[in-house]
Amino acid sequence: MKGYKAFERGLICKGKQYKENTVFEEDKAIPCECGMHFCEYPLMVLKYYPPVKNGELTEYAEVEALDEPKTDDNEKWCSKKLKIGAKIGLTGLIQASVDYIISKNENAKSNTGDRSVSTNTGYYSASTNTGDYSVSTNTGNYSASTNTGYYSVSTNTGDCSASTNTGDYSVSTNTGDCSASTNTGYYSASTNTGDYSVSTNTGDRSVSTNTGDCSVSTNTGDCSASTNTGDRSVSTNTGDYSASTNTGDRSVSTNTGNYSASTNTGNCSVSTNTGDRSVSTNTGYRSVSTVSGDDSVAIAFGVDSKAKGTKGC
Repeated sequence: MKGYKAFERGLICKGKQYKENTVFEEDKAIPCECGMHFCEYPLMVLKYYPPVKNGELTEYAEVEALDEPKTDDNEKWCSKKLKIGAKIGLTGLIQASVDYIISKNENAKSNTGDRSVSTNTGYYSASTNTGDYSVSTNTGNYSASTNTGYYSVSTNTGDCSASTNTGDYSVSTNTGDCSASTNTGYYSASTNTGDYSVSTNTGDRSVSTNTGDCSVSTNTGDCSASTNTGDRSVSTNTGDYSASTNTGDRSVSTNTGNYSASTNTGNCSVSTNTGDRSVSTNTGYRSVSTVSGDDSVAIAFGVDSKAKGTKGC
């Protein structure tokens, strides 16, 4: 049986060190007690393993049970003999979820063409659309909405859901727990609201925004912004003329690039930025602000706070 597993940074789960493309064995497999656990549905791993832990992003990998796995809820499975495959990023996890839903549903809506609409409502559902000036919308649990094309919109509402859109002048929006929204393209936006959520966007002049606990917002590109609000959250952005902002307890905001800014407000927080003429600012107790680059500024406000910069900052 194939599935997906989440790890702490370095492929560690519950103190056990794992390795890519390697088979591991244990003596027993009892759900929630012992054995190596995984989920068949990719996004379901976010329900049991938040995308942010100890201020670091969770890692994911494809896995395969080489014995008869056991389950007590048909959501999580455990195995005595598990093969760890290649690591995949958040975008890969989202795409795997879309592919899984489409493969399992005969009633998936599909539409191809300019100025087109594909809509689907229901559990374990999929809506897909390809074309310019297009819309794909889906409502339901364990659902997916995918759209490819210019001036396009993909929207999905529901738990354990995914919305993905690729194209210029595009929008991908998703609302719900254990949810993901991804968008790739110029002048693009990806927005997601909910607990255990992920919003990722790649492209020039792009925006990725996410609101919720245990959440991640990531964006890569020039003239870009990544914003995230919530406890135990991470906002990361890489690119020139970029900004990363995050508000919440035990949070991290990181940004890398020229003419960049990273700002974070909250207790036990970290704001880090690397690049020339950059600013890193953080407000809160036991906080850290760090910059690396010429003519840069680091500011930290709060009890037991630290500001750090390399020579020349």
